[in-house]
Amino acid sequence: MKKQYQISRSEDLHNTIIVPSSLKLPQQMKITFGTHSAETVEVKSAGNEGRVILSSELAERLLLPDLKVPLHLFIEGEEMVIGPLIGIFTSGFTSFPMRPIGDRTMFFAKLLSVKSNIGAIPFVFGEQHINWEQGTINGYFYFKEGWITIEVPYPNAIYDRLPNRKTERQKQYRAVKARLQEEYFIPWYNPGFFNKLDISERLQQTSVEKYLPETHPFTAFSIVERMLADYGHVYMKPINGSLGLGIHQIIYDRQDEAYYCRYRDKNKENKLQKFSSLEALSKYIFKNRNLNSMLVQQGIHLIRKEQRPIDFRVHTNKNEHGEWQISALAAKVAGRGSVTTHVKSGGVIMTAEEIFTNKVEQKQAVDALNKAALEISKALEGTVEGLIGEIGFDLGLDRQGNVWLFEANSKPGRSIFKHPELREFDLLTRKLSLSYAVFLTEKSITSPGEVIK
Repeated sequence: MKKQYQISRSEDLHNTIIVPSSLKLPQQMKITFGTHSAETVEVKSAGNEGRVILSSELAERLLLPDLKVPLHLFIEGEEMVIGPLIGIFTSGFTSFPMRPIGDRTMFFAKLLSVKSNIGAIPFVFGEQHINWEQGTINGYFYFKEGWITIEVPYPNAIYDRLPNRKTERQKQYRAVKARLQEEYFIPWYNPGFFNKLDISERLQQTSVEKYLPETHPFTAFSIVERMLADYGHVYMKPINGSLGLGIHQIIYDRQDEAYYCRYRDKNKENKLQKFSSLEALSKYIFKNRNLNSMLVQQGIHLIRKEQRPIDFRVHTNKNEHGEWQISALAAKVAGRGSVTTHVKSGGVIMTAEEIFTNKVEQKQAVDALNKAALEISKALEGTVEGLIGEIGFDLGLDRQGNVWLFEANSKPGRSIFKHPELREFDLLTRKLSLSYAVFLTEKSITSPGEVIK
């Protein structure tokens, strides 16, 4: 655990910082908070190991808010960086003081509430809150009393929480990212939603290929026919889909030579329909669909609970040392007749203990899932542009105990944390998603070329 210091201020000092005597520092240093700096600050030592005192006017010059949050000191040569200051970039702001980010306000409130645990100052902002001429941001901060805005410098690292692909493609958001990265060298992590087909194709060139079901872009129903002959059932999914929307399971029954399609209709009802041919199925089910935006994926015979298929959500996060770790694991049991395990389709969240009553089987399954998630995280990091700090995997276990990757999510949903026994992992994932900024801040000071991707 990196050392954190309680930061306080004094009216009796001028252009001075008092640090613990264990820190052997030059008598004068450059002090930095975010992108604001003060040159030739006088450095004094005192015996208090956990405390740093700044002159009030120095804190004001740096725009360092007095939040009573313990912070890190990053020291490189004759510069000391206090922080980190973490900007969480998003969109969808409203004019309502109690709900400044609309329906996602509670998510961001919970995310910001971990600041004392990680030794950082996080805030939320959008492109309209940046003061380009002053080099500052009017950031949203959350306290027990509610939300307030505070003017702060540009941050040490930026966590991308844009809500969807449509927003992400808009010019003004791409321009903000480019400018803050290129002009101010600020590390920007978790940019971009993953494209299912692109991820599959990239991972096929790596050591984790063994976890990939056969997957192809849809070009003709002859591919579907051939894969049905090989696997008995396949899935057709939108390449850029999310939340399980638009997924169809196609099953071939050899005994009665019939085709079945399981899907969720416009009325949000689970459907299973029978067809005499694949042609009849395609004309009825996909008559209004752009099939060029779909992929075809091998069906897997998953382990089951009460005859209902199970898949697993495994979260991985990078920690403050820049290392991948497992941060959550939950089972998702499909709803009756549902094509997916999503809660909105009747799925149920369960713990591994609830799924596996046999402790040996439970350990084998969890170990296999965790091993696969960490291996795939490292492989993805090596093949995808940008800095990745968290991934949510949808993994399956077949009846032989093999692990299969169905999907990787760069901005994973959080529905699994509604389970009462998974709430501690809710906190852990929030802490880790910001702790990674501690690592990026340190790296940007010591090895800046390594964190600007």
